Parts: sequence; C-alpha cells; structure tokens
Amino acid sequence: MPLCVHTITTKPWSLEEALEHYPSAGVEGISVWTDALNGRKSTSAGRQIREAGLEIVSLVRGGFFPAETEADRKKSIDDNLALLDQAAELGAPLIVLVCGAIPGQSLQVSRNQIAKGIEAILPKAEALGIRLGIEPLHPMYADNRSAITSLGQANDICELLDSPNLGVTIDVYHTWWDPDLKHEIVRCGSADNIFSYHVCDWKTPTQDMLNDRGLMGEGCIDIKGISSQVKEAGFNGFTEVEIFSNHYWSMDQEIFLQKIVEAYRLHT
Repeated sequence: MPLCVHTITTKPWSLEEALEHYPSAGVEGISVWTDALNGRKSTSAGRQIREAGLEIVSLVRGGFFPAETEADRKKSIDDNLALLDQAAELGAPLIVLVCGAIPGQSLQVSRNQIAKGIEAILPKAEALGIRLGIEPLHPMYADNRSAITSLGQANDICELLDSPNLGVTIDVYHTWWDPDLKHEIVRCGSADNIFSYHVCDWKTPTQDMLNDRGLMGEGCIDIKGISSQVKEAGFNGFTEVEIFSNHYWSMDQEIFLQKIVEAYRLHT
C-alpha cells in the first residue's frame, strides 16, 4: 500500500513546506487537516497539492455530533455540511469522522446522536460523491472525543445507515487492543467499506494521552499483522501515517520525515 502522510504529522510545517518535502521523500499521498487550510482557498490548495504530484487522500476531520441541546446538534450538522463543500473544493474524496462525545452524557445517547448526525449529512455526501469514514477512537477518549470506541460500533452504524458513501477508517492506535478486531476487519471488508487505514505506534509508557504517539516499530502494536488483515479484507489504498507527538514535532521535520519513510518500509 502506498505511503500517505497527514499534515498534522509534520505539524510545524506549512502546507507549502509539506508539498516541498513529501514527494522527494517518496510520499505519494497527503491527508489534509483543516487547520492546514486556514486562510487559504480550498480550490487553490487542492490545485497546489496536485501540482506537487500528491494524491489527496482525505480531509480531516468532521464529526463531533453529540451535544446537549438540539441547537448545538444542528450547528454540528451544519458545520459538517459546510465541510463537505470544503472537501469538494479541495478535491478530497473522503472526510474522516471523529464522532464526538459529551462528558456526563451516556455513551448510548451519544451514539444515537452520532447516527442521526451522520444520517443528516449523508444525502449531501452522496450528491457530491464524497465518502465518510467513521474512525473509532481508543476508549480512553470516550469522555469527550468519541463514543465510538470499537470497529464493531462503527460497523453497526454503517450497517444501520446502509450507504455506499459510509464506511470506516481503521487506525491501529485506536483499535489494536480489541479482541474482536480481526473479526470486525473481515466484517467491514465483506461490506467493502474500509475507506482508509492509519498507522503509528503505542509507546510504553505513554507520556501524554494525546500527543505521545510513536513511529511504527517503536511500540507494542502488531502493525504488520493488522496491515496484513486489512489487505486480506480487500483494502488496497494508502497506508496513512498519523502521528501526534510533542517529541517529534520539536525535532527537525526533514529528519522526522526520513524516519517516517524508513519506519513505513520496515514495519508496515
């Protein structure tokens, strides 16, 4: 599977710097985080990316549907509808959904709101030809980032809403712990709804629950094993490197990019 890097992975770089360095390092795809587009016209940014020889893999991130009030839930839906327009302007075929959660609200209520929120934006996604990838997050984020904490829960929503434009994003950082992971990879593979695949590693000990992810091969995740299962399930898209790391953001990003490419070749 060809290599894609998320702009958040090399966070200190501007979009222009990423476009300068990614292709020469052997990176073929880019997933664009919305912060990288601040102050830019999405159409122009998309043209820049394609002229640099990179394929736009996804726009990250939509979601965050749960809210305590109907007005706030409507605002979230409106924000996601606007994000679909931005993805179309950029030329991104996929939006990754980090679905959201509300502290103190039951996870089931949040999951119901997530399903309703996705259902509300699906018609526009279908009309624009943009796919939506539900990304389950590790349970440590269940309080305020995502009530969808397993691939099985993501598959349940996909089956409930039954749209060819709705699938899953599998991130090894969030799913490696799951005893049902192999079964659920087969399940979504049989439905042809694995839309994207993210890699990094789980460091021991983890110093920060958000910003201390490791390079592939640096931690305890069986990345090669999961990659093999994803391929066997029929996915042949990009391997996307998504690393949040205060440590790596503080170093020379050219050196970091070299390390990413080496780890991708050795450990995926």
